[in-house]
This record gives sequence, structure tokens and C-alpha cells, in this order.
Amino acid sequence: MKYTGPVYRPPYEANSLLLQVTVGCAHNKCTFCTMYRDVRFSVEKIEQIEEDLKEAQQLYPNTKRLFLVNGDAFVLSANRLKPIAKLIHQYLPKVEVITMYASINNIKGKSDEDLLALKKLGINELWVGVETGHDQTLKYLNKGFSLEEAEQQLKRLNKADIQFYFGFMFGAAGHNKGIENARDTAKLINATHPIGIVPTTLGAFGDGPLAKDVEKGLFEPALEAEVLEEQKKLIELVKINTMYMGIHGINTVSFDAQLPQQREAVIDRINNAMSNLDDAYLNGVPVRHSV
Repeated sequence: MKYTGPVYRPPYEANSLLLQVTVGCAHNKCTFCTMYRDVRFSVEKIEQIEEDLKEAQQLYPNTKRLFLVNGDAFVLSANRLKPIAKLIHQYLPKVEVITMYASINNIKGKSDEDLLALKKLGINELWVGVETGHDQTLKYLNKGFSLEEAEQQLKRLNKADIQFYFGFMFGAAGHNKGIENARDTAKLINATHPIGIVPTTLGAFGDGPLAKDVEKGLFEPALEAEVLEEQKKLIELVKINTMYMGIHGINTVSFDAQLPQQREAVIDRINNAMSNLDDAYLNGVPVRHSV
């Protein structure tokens, strides 16, 4: 199997087969992200993808779940994704789920007919990095789409019956804006019905734009107590039936939970954690790492 550059996948895809179809990230302009800063975006040749699938057929013939890498593999047009999906089923006929990272703009670039066709070919789950439902924060993060577009495109996935996981970040709005961010993000989640919500926590990594803004005083990070209060507020406000998938190691209080059924139990868990953390930690900004 050929992999070029850094390869990232959600923690929940640890047991999925990884098949590279793109290198890097097509957008690669998010204020907070340094994952692909030094990687030139490119598309893998279909011949190489087929070679990898032949190898996978020998090594992992019983594969049921396959994750396409890299950063926003759903950027590929429907006309590129269709033959890839057909090759996957040719060489790995037991595959039930083909999934990958996607951005709102990746969805926007496909017609309703494209989405339905991809669904029929087994591309039936996506990991969508929305990051926030707070309009001002979304603009600062430079995701390349508006809040209105996010809601519209996620509802188009609903219409096509393509399930998705909603990725977002606690602390994304910065100091004194956590509750506001939680309210707006929960509103977007409730309107779009993801099968899972997947939080991480904002960190200023390396020499990326966010780290430079923090150094210059242009962005003030949320204190850890604010982040945890934001976490509680979002869990309180999510009303739909969905999985809270928060085991990423970057989160101070990490857990999985079924919402809304386990809401009170996990809020108690966060409160208990806060009572055991010292004031210096709660009133500071912990150093976080991207992986």
C-alpha cells in the first residue's frame, strides 16, 4: 500500500483499511491547521489505487470498512470517485462502508444526482470538519464556507441519505465566547442531524496562523475552565439522538456517550473532573499537541 506524506484519520477509524486517493489537503488554508502546510496537494493515479487494492485483496480480503485518505478526499469529483468505488467493490466485495474526510465545499461541488449515485456505490458515511456553528468564528477559522452554506450542504447529505459525523472544536471562539459558541454549534447540530458529533479542542500549533495571532495578541485563547463549561453547555443543548464521540486525546475530559440519554451522567463526569483539576490548570491555557 502506497502512502505519501502525513496520513491522518479519525481515532474511530483505527481498524479501517486506509486507501490513499489524494495527497495533502485541497483547501489547506484553515487558520488553526498545520497538518498539511508543507504538503503539495495532488490526486493519486487510478492505476496506483488499483495496485493498492490488489495488494489489499491479498492482505485484507475480509475488509468491511474502508477510509479514503487524505485531508479532504471528498474533494474528488463524482466522476473520479465512482470508478474508485467500483474498483473497491471489485477487489474487496465485503466492503460495506466507504468513508473519508469531507469539507462543506466538497459537498457543494456535487449535484444531488452525484450524491445519490455515490451513496449507491457505498460512499455512505463522511467525516465533515465544520468546526463551529458560530458565524464570526467560522470566518476567522477561514474554512472557506459560510454558516448558511454549512447548513444547506449538510441537509443535502440528509436528503441523499449519506450519514455524516460532525467535527467541531471546543475553544474555537476564544476567550469569553465559549457559551455563545456552544449555543450556535448545538443549533447547527440539531438542524442537520449528524449520526455522531466529534469534538476536539482548539490548540495553537507550530508556526501556523493561529499561533502567530496568539503571539501577537490578535486571538486570546479560552481558559480551560471556559472550555469545559462550553463542553457542558453544548451537551446540554444537543437535543437530537446522536453519538458524542469525544475520545480524542487533545480533550481534557474525553469520553463517548449517547445523547440525549446519557446527558446528565456525562455532565456530572465533567463537573467531577473540574473539581479534581487544580486552579492553575483551569485558569490557564494548557499546551496541546496536534496528534
